[in-house]
Amino acid sequence: MPHATPTTSAPAPSQNHLIAALPEREFARLSGALEPVSMMLGEVLYEPGVQLRHAYFPTTAVASLHYVTRSGASAELAGVGREGMVGIALFMGGDTMPSSAVVQTAGQGYRLDRRALLQAFESEGELRRLLLRYTQALITQISQTSACYRHHSIEQQLSRWLLATVDRSPPGELVMTQELVASLLGVRRESITQAAGALQELGYIRYRRGHISVLDPLGLQTSACECYGVVKTELQRLLTETLLRQDEAQPAHATSA
Repeated sequence: MPHATPTTSAPAPSQNHLIAALPEREFARLSGALEPVSMMLGEVLYEPGVQLRHAYFPTTAVASLHYVTRSGASAELAGVGREGMVGIALFMGGDTMPSSAVVQTAGQGYRLDRRALLQAFESEGELRRLLLRYTQALITQISQTSACYRHHSIEQQLSRWLLATVDRSPPGELVMTQELVASLLGVRRESITQAAGALQELGYIRYRRGHISVLDPLGLQTSACECYGVVKTELQRLLTETLLRQDEAQPAHATSA
């Protein structure tokens, strides 16, 4: 199975929000098991029905959790970037998932062996609390995305997806093809071309040769459905309290790249 490639040059682990929220003592115990990896565009982090071996904590990369039907059609269930992790089945007890996880935006991250993750999770420390609260936020994202596909226009879906991807990515252009975006949203490429053209005419984005720049995030929010705000607010509600408590209790660990 394809997997992320180990690297010796990576952003600090604390660029992942879950890792940053760990108390210093828990981070120290876990840091030796965190392996920096380069996550390349299109790399498969896990496949349907295959036992997961690692959890992934992106720092600058973004992964897409998506489902592919027998006919080959696909749609994204959720996106995961520096706010979260890939591999919740490892601590939920299922070991496998019926969906796939594929890198949609190349970048860096850290991976953690399943045994190290389970040992830390079962210790009932702050990591356990963080992962359970993040799982609730992920469930909200999956549920809201399902409703979005059913009830909102492609232009609204694209706006929602672009805003969420920008939130998870370092500043700069997004590099992706119309085919990739169409596959993630489960629509035809021509529909993405039309929706992106409309957003570009409004001055919200610039799109050219697979490069997308969000020029006006506030304007883009007016074209997005409420799903973007619902998911973002729920993530903040579930995790911000813990992040603030850790910031007040201790100096941040490994804050420089």
